[in-house]
Amino acid sequence: MKKTAISLAIAAMIPAFASAESSPINFYGKANLDFQSADEGDGANTDLKSNASRLGVKGELPFDNGIKGIYKMEYQVAIDGESSETFKQRNIYAGLEGGFGQVIGGKFDTPMKVSQNKVDLFNDLEGDIGSLLTNSDNRVGNEVQYTTPSFGGFKVSAAYISNRDEVIGTDPFGNDITRDNGTSVALSYDNNGVYLAYAHDQGVEANDFNVDRLVAQYNIGPVQVGGLYEEQEQADGSTQDGWMTSVAYKINQWTAKAQYGQSDMKELDGETYSLGLDYKLTSAAKVFAFYTDETAANDYSRNYVGVGTEFKF
Repeated sequence: MKKTAISLAIAAMIPAFASAESSPINFYGKANLDFQSADEGDGANTDLKSNASRLGVKGELPFDNGIKGIYKMEYQVAIDGESSETFKQRNIYAGLEGGFGQVIGGKFDTPMKVSQNKVDLFNDLEGDIGSLLTNSDNRVGNEVQYTTPSFGGFKVSAAYISNRDEVIGTDPFGNDITRDNGTSVALSYDNNGVYLAYAHDQGVEANDFNVDRLVAQYNIGPVQVGGLYEEQEQADGSTQDGWMTSVAYKINQWTAKAQYGQSDMKELDGETYSLGLDYKLTSAAKVFAFYTDETAANDYSRNYVGVGTEFKF
């Protein structure tokens, strides 16, 4: 209880620091809450869901020769009141940035995860591609990443995940099996409404997988279309793959969204589709509604319908 009170006091003080003209601290956050009905095979139940709501601070400190120090400390907050944790770590890092690019270390989204860009139109909701389509949208600790400057829209990010001395099991002779170090690399192109990316993971999150991902997204006027293909190779040489496609159409303050995907990586014969409708109240606030349906082999069947609000600050 004492720790919770201290955490809340610190969080309350952050906006005051952020308001100082010369302060290097920027306070930000997102509150996303929906009321939904979920049927996961045992009948429908209604519930409030906090969809990765978060609080964070970020900023930069200018040094000499055009180099600056950068940092971010972001924490997830369960505003539905269900979690016993006041704050849960999300992206937390510190590093340097300049003409050479950017180097950061800490816990944050891998280049593979970042490569999806905005193709996943139901990110953080029940229709998130991490729910049924992929194992590789990871946020990991002990990670060091270098990102190049953008060259005509092209950029490369490479991350090394150190898993030193982490024991994940024992061999038949009783010897410890340690988790191998992992790597995640992504090459992307983002220019004039066209986004293309290729990403590769090896040994990330203690999974002995090699993963390849291709992403494409195109924005023209009020329309956004996108697609993602991913292949996962396991240590025994077997492979599973998955794909998804999405489309969004904006009409004044309204945005209609649709998404469909298939994958064998999390569930055999997995199939999911989502429909959604957003209404923008301001540039930082919206109300939304969605429907998501998931099916797979062995009588796997889930569906969700919800309405909610999102505020960014």
